[in-house]
Amino acid sequence: MGGFFEAAFSFPTVLFTPLLVIVVAYWLVVITGGVDPEAVGDDSTLDFAGLGGVPVTVPLSLLVAFAWFGSLAGAEFLPGWVALIAALVAAWLLTRLATLLIGRFRPVGINPSRADFVGHTCIIRTGRVTGTFGQAEVHAGDGSSAIVQVRQAGTDDLRAGTVALLYDFDPEGEFFWVIPADIATKDI
Repeated sequence: MGGFFEAAFSFPTVLFTPLLVIVVAYWLVVITGGVDPEAVGDDSTLDFAGLGGVPVTVPLSLLVAFAWFGSLAGAEFLPGWVALIAALVAAWLLTRLATLLIGRFRPVGINPSRADFVGHTCIIRTGRVTGTFGQAEVHAGDGSSAIVQVRQAGTDDLRAGTVALLYDFDPEGEFFWVIPADIATKDI
């Protein structure tokens, strides 16, 4: 075991050892829920280096890990400075490849929100809808359905099974305003 520590704390690996300790500690905090890995920078922060498309913490962590392992292995076969340069080049290439692969499996487009349902019809699922109570089932464009909270401003008779139109979303109350669909389509 003494040879491992000697190699980990000799040039050029010693340059990356403290960084690797920080990376491991950071990901332990992420795993325990202490920090969001996407909270630092955005996915395009490292575009200039060809490492964009994933949260910035991922390529930085991979770069440090690959450089540490590369310098550890390279120091056995190459002179110190050559091992350092080779480790950095290999780390960048491997990180670039990894970010490209990871980026292919990430969802594309903007995140959906409840406001996307505005303009859709729904079916009332509660006995009635008032200004303070009601639920409805709405279908998204992908075929999935959701039960959402709905409210109505008027005195229209919205009961279970009635088709209604979601015409506005209240983000503070987290509910949709609805009107009967037959009223919404009158005079069109």
